Amino acid sequence: MSKHGQSVVDRGALAPDGERAARDSLRGQVARLERELSAIVAEGFPYIPAPSPEADRSGGPSLLGLGELERSRDRLAAQAQELRALVERRREHERRAREQLERMKLEPGRYKFARLPLSDLGEGGCGVWQVRPRFGLIGMLAGWWQLKLSSGCPLARGSRSACDPC
Repeated sequence: MSKHGQSVVDRGALAPDGERAARDSLRGQVARLERELSAIVAEGFPYIPAPSPEADRSGGPSLLGLGELERSRDRLAAQAQELRALVERRREHERRAREQLERMKLEPGRYKFARLPLSDLGEGGCGVWQVRPRFGLIGMLAGWWQLKLSSGCPLARGSRSACDPC
C-alpha cells in the first residue's frame, strides 16, 4: 500500500521484475502467516479451533494476481490476530483457574462443594478437583472439608441388555 492508500495494483502495470519481486514478497508473507496460524492452532489444541479454509471461487487452480495475494495476506493476518486474542483469553482463563485451585487448597471450607475441571487448568484428562466433606455427613456437620482430585474418566460400560436378566 502506498502512503495515499492506493494499492500497488492501482498505480498501473509494474515492470516484470518489480511484479515478480512484489509477488515473491507477498507469497513469502502468506507462507509465514500460514505457518504462524498452524503453530497457534497446534499449540492451543483442543482449545483453539482451526480457522475455516478460504472458499475456492474459481473452480480450479489459478495464478493469483497481486490484488488477490494482498487480500489473502490481509485475511490471514486478521485470522492470526483473532487466534492470538483467543490464545490470550485462554491463558487468562487458565491463570484464574490455577489461582482458584490455590485458594481452594488453602481454605477448602470457603469453597464447599466447589468443582474445578482439569480442562480449565489446561491439563488433559477428565479429572475434577472438588471440595468435599471429610468423613461424609459427620465431616460436613463438623466443618471438616478437604480438596480431592477425582480419579478421572468413568469406565466405559457395555450394553446392559447382555447382563440384565429377562
